[in-house]
Amino acid sequence: MPNATKIERVAELKEQIEGANALLLTEYRGLTVHEISELRRSLREVDASLAVIKNTLMLRAANDAGVTDLDQLLAGPSAVAFINGDVVAVAKKLKDASKLYPSLVIKGGYMDGSVLDAAGASALADLESREVMLSKIAGMLQSETSRAAAAFVGAQSKFLSLLAAYTEKRSHDGEDQH
Repeated sequence: MPNATKIERVAELKEQIEGANALLLTEYRGLTVHEISELRRSLREVDASLAVIKNTLMLRAANDAGVTDLDQLLAGPSAVAFINGDVVAVAKKLKDASKLYPSLVIKGGYMDGSVLDAAGASALADLESREVMLSKIAGMLQSETSRAAAAFVGAQSKFLSLLAAYTEKRSHDGEDQH
């Protein structure tokens, strides 16, 4: 029978899962306490937290939160990154950390209602960051706005030229009749 501490921990994990934008699961076997602390510190910079969690508690909390199919990812020692900020930035941090600490392995994740396998979770790190994508979109919008403005100025200029020519023609036609 579960004790009060475990029930409380499952409830806390359920809240974290429901409040997170995404989850990335890693295997941390072989990392020292210092290395895990460094990893946690780097993830806090990108609005994420890393928790070493018993698989049974995480699985129970995930199921309570409506997140299913994590069982295949929750094998062996697991640490879960709860992502509140930019998923891509967190994935990049974890990928960089896995190069620094080869024993850190990204096992997969959960995002937008779907379970990600290891390849899918690692692929997030290859995307451009949110800021870069937003600046590219802003650049494209600015370019389109500039083109639209140039088209309007061109149309206005043509209209004014035609109006001037028409006015001049009318004044010449009026002089010919006098």
